[in-house]
Amino acid sequence: MMNECTLCPRKCGTDRINSKGFCGAGSKAIVARASLHKWEEPCISYKNGAGTVFFSGCNLHCCFCQNNKISNTLFGKEISDEKLAEIFLRLQDMGADNIDLVTPTHFVPNIINAFDMIKHKLSIPVVYNCGGYESVDTIKMLNGYIDVYLPDLKYYSPDISARYSNAPDYFEKASAAVLAMVKQVGTLKYNAEGGLLKGTIIRHMVLPSHRHDSMEIIKWIAENTSVEDVLVSIMNQYTPFDFISDEFPELKRKVTKMEYNSVVDLAAELGINGFTQQKSSASEDYVPDFDLSGI
Repeated sequence: MMNECTLCPRKCGTDRINSKGFCGAGSKAIVARASLHKWEEPCISYKNGAGTVFFSGCNLHCCFCQNNKISNTLFGKEISDEKLAEIFLRLQDMGADNIDLVTPTHFVPNIINAFDMIKHKLSIPVVYNCGGYESVDTIKMLNGYIDVYLPDLKYYSPDISARYSNAPDYFEKASAAVLAMVKQVGTLKYNAEGGLLKGTIIRHMVLPSHRHDSMEIIKWIAENTSVEDVLVSIMNQYTPFDFISDEFPELKRKVTKMEYNSVVDLAAELGINGFTQQKSSASEDYVPDFDLSGI
């Protein structure tokens, strides 16, 4: 599949065995950190923390990405699929509540290969934590490997997604992928400790100056999913990092209380269940230390 890559909606067709795709990656998985992580949604990192594996590279390259060090500059270490399988098992041995694959899209073949090596030894759920810009065909490939989908649904307007992520078709592709995820894993299912075993959590981070776009996403979720199948995490953690270009002056500030609350209030009005964040989450302190630990 790496010979002419079509894993994501970019369908860049790159020979990733001999070159790099739009995502910046070749044929080997690149990992920046593998550790227990306690800052996911409560039902994901509920006890000991999610066993997060942060993959480097991305098919979106958002201009404001909080994980810029790994998504856009590709800091990380190339590893074999065998090594990746070892990391999954080590996280399980550390007491991880699940295996949390962060930005995994461009390494799906590596991930499937790694799981095939150890699936008889793995007893915890697997979480697919992605930017939402997914191919339905790739989601179908993951059937039987993923228990919980944790996609972003970032933008509704094609103009906004084109401006910030060079992806005017973002909502078209992401919304179709989300519905495929929900169909695949089905109804929300929890263990006795409140940990999510099956289901989908849709994340949406409110951006400054774009609360109306956020509200369109909330409306779409209410109209196209059910509370039995989907939780929604409305994020207040947008942080105006110094690396954000002056080309985007509207992104040079934090989200206001009014902007965030208007989105949360609409979700409540429409009967959506899920999570909200305190304003204190908008801080560089919550960005993981990508130091190759656990690799």
